Amino acid sequence: MQFSVTRESLIKPLQMISGVVEKRQTLPVLSNVFMSLSGSELSLTGTDLEVELTGKIIVDSSASDGQVTVPARKFFDICKSLSDDSFIDILVEDNKCMVKSGRSKFSLATLPAAEFPKVAEELETFSFELPQSQLKDLIEATSFAMAHQDVRYYLNGMLFEISTEHLRLVATDGHRLAMSELAVKGMENERQLILPRKGVIELSRLLSEGSRDISMSLGQNQIRASMPEYTFTSKLVDGNFPDYRRVLPKGGNKVVLGNRQELKNAFSRVSILSNEKYRGVRLVLSPGELKVLANNPEQEEAEEAIQVNYDGEPLEIGFNVTYVIDVLNTLQSADVKITLSDANSSALLEAVSDKAPEALYVVMPMRL
Repeated sequence: MQFSVTRESLIKPLQMISGVVEKRQTLPVLSNVFMSLSGSELSLTGTDLEVELTGKIIVDSSASDGQVTVPARKFFDICKSLSDDSFIDILVEDNKCMVKSGRSKFSLATLPAAEFPKVAEELETFSFELPQSQLKDLIEATSFAMAHQDVRYYLNGMLFEISTEHLRLVATDGHRLAMSELAVKGMENERQLILPRKGVIELSRLLSEGSRDISMSLGQNQIRASMPEYTFTSKLVDGNFPDYRRVLPKGGNKVVLGNRQELKNAFSRVSILSNEKYRGVRLVLSPGELKVLANNPEQEEAEEAIQVNYDGEPLEIGFNVTYVIDVLNTLQSADVKITLSDANSSALLEAVSDKAPEALYVVMPMRL
């Protein structure tokens, strides 16, 4: 196997694939990137047995086809360390991968391509297309609320709910919930599936801001996203996502409208003196004003008063300040709407904007 390629064309797919490859693997070959050369097309694949990513590039010249696996992180670091406009010559022989560029020369150990596991391809149940930028916006509006290493494994991921009218994404860690949706046409099937946390993160990294479409294919146990340069495959989480509709607060009669940036700045300042473990802050709401208060075991206190549009009954309620700031960071509108019922009910936060995606955020209260 022998070919020449520019550093520029090799570096991006290697960077993407290195994110999928696990650094600590029980199977040594899973730390490697699978390289397959056929004519002038080079495909690069990385997997952790849950998520698989394949990138394809055209090489400048090729002498002989072949397949091999090389250490992903080392190969990427070598290419990254070379000068921007350099050419890279690759030669694989005698279980070694020789990487040459200018006066630089590296020899990497290889493992046989036959040892590299591939995610089995399933028959698709149905597929759909949508612009990459729209899917990226949906994921970024929701992903922060995913659980991390929760024993309820189905929360360590994101619900994709596909209906004939919309694509809805939902994430929750049991203390907060994020939901965003996009109106879509032409869907003939309805389906709920859970994409694992790592799959969500890697898919989001892959998506571009442009208007190019991405093709999503669904199998019984996997999802596949295809675009010209990459093919992304992820296993699905085998479990039932909780009924998120039951969590959405209903009948909230206390509506607060405020400037998102002012609220974010106030919460951020008050959080400095909140309890480092519980991160609780108190909200004291009165007509025209919202006070945010925090204290900690060192008897330190913080208070912020913000002008808001509110004319209801006074209310005092506690929240984890980190959860509120996460929502205010994610919302893009100038103003934010907060709907409350009483001191024991969740808050519903949403943007005051006509722009897509439509998103709702639920934050559970804290006892302080």
